[in-house]
Amino acid sequence: MPDTLSVRPRFLFDWTLLLPALALALLGILTMSTFGQGASLAPRQLLWLLVALLAYFGFATFDVRFIRRTSVVMALYGAAFALLAFLLLFAHPVMGARAWFSLGPVSFQPADLAKLALIALLAKYLSRRHVEIGDFRHIIVSGAYALTLVLLILVEPDLGNAIIFSALWLGMMLVSGISKRHLAVLGLIGCIAASALWFGGLKPYQRERIVSFVNPAGDIHGSGYNAYQAKIAVGSGELFGKGVGYGTQSKLRFLPEYQTDFIFAAFAEEWGFVGVALLLALYGLLFARLAQIARAAATNFDAFFTLGVLILFAAHVAIHASISLGLLPVTGTTIPFMSSGGSHLVLEFAALGIVTSLARHGRGATRDVSANEYPGG
Repeated sequence: MPDTLSVRPRFLFDWTLLLPALALALLGILTMSTFGQGASLAPRQLLWLLVALLAYFGFATFDVRFIRRTSVVMALYGAAFALLAFLLLFAHPVMGARAWFSLGPVSFQPADLAKLALIALLAKYLSRRHVEIGDFRHIIVSGAYALTLVLLILVEPDLGNAIIFSALWLGMMLVSGISKRHLAVLGLIGCIAASALWFGGLKPYQRERIVSFVNPAGDIHGSGYNAYQAKIAVGSGELFGKGVGYGTQSKLRFLPEYQTDFIFAAFAEEWGFVGVALLLALYGLLFARLAQIARAAATNFDAFFTLGVLILFAAHVAIHASISLGLLPVTGTTIPFMSSGGSHLVLEFAALGIVTSLARHGRGATRDVSANEYPGG
C-alpha cells in the first residue's frame, strides 16, 4: 500500500498546488496590464483573483467528500445541463455566441461549471466501473453524458469549449484503461463526427478559421489575421523578450484579445523564450503535483477526479499554446489561471480546493472500495 501520508498536505492548504497557480495568475495580470496607457483589465482580474482564492480556501477548508455521492454528482450535472440550455433561450449573443449570462458588470459562463460537473460525473462512473471498462457499453454511456454537453455548447456556438469537453472525456477514458481496439473505433467515430460537423455544424466563420490555419497567408487581413499576428508576437519575443509592458503587438492592439484568447502570445512577446520556459515549468510543477496526489488518492473517485482536473488544465494549455504557435486553428480558448475572466478563474481555483480537501480528508479510506466513496449509492 502506497505511503499516502508522504504526499498529503501537512497543513490545511496545499501550498505546492496553490503557489504555482497563484504565480500563473499574477503573470497573467502583469501581461494584461497597460501600465496607465489606456484601459486595462488587470484591476478587475485582480479582484477576481481574490474571489478565486476565497473559493480555494473555502473548498480546501471544508470536508467535500459529499461530492462522491451519486445524488450530488447528478444534481451538479443536471444544473450544468439546465444552465447551458437556458443560455440558448435567454442569453444575448456576445461576439456571435450565446455563451455568457450577463448580470450587470459581471458575466458568467456556464460551460465552466459544466466542466467541473463532467469531471465529477466521469470520476463517479469510472470509479465504479473501471474494472469493466473493457465493455464497450460503458464507453458509449460515458460518451453520451459528455456528448450531451458538447452538443449544447456547439449550438451556442463555441467550438473551443466543445473541443475541451471532448478532450476531457477522451483523456479520462484513456487513464481508465481503454483498449487499443476501442480506441481505434473511437478514432473512426471521431473522423465521421468531424466530417459531419464540417458540412453541417460549423458556422461559415469557423470554417474560414480552419481554412486560414491550413493556408494562413491566404487571408492575412481577414480570417487569418489573428493567427498571423499571434505568430508575429511569439516570434518577436526571441530569447529574452521585449520587456514587461513593451509588447508592441499586444499593447498597440495589433494582436486581438491579447488578455484572453492570445495571452500566451502576448506573454511570449514580452518575456521571450526564457519566460515561456519559466511559464511551462510552473504548469509542469502544478501538473506533477496533481499527478502525485492522484497516485496516492484514498479512493478511485478521488484519483479520477484529480486526474480529470489535470487533464482539463493540460488540454487548455496545449490547445491555447498551439493556437498561438500556429499549430492549431483559432478556436477562442483560454489558458488556465492567466486569461482574463472571472468564472473560469474561480472554477480553476475551486477545483484545486476540492482536490486539496479530498486528499486531506481521505487518509482513512481504502483505495478500491471504501465506505466514504459510495455514500448514498
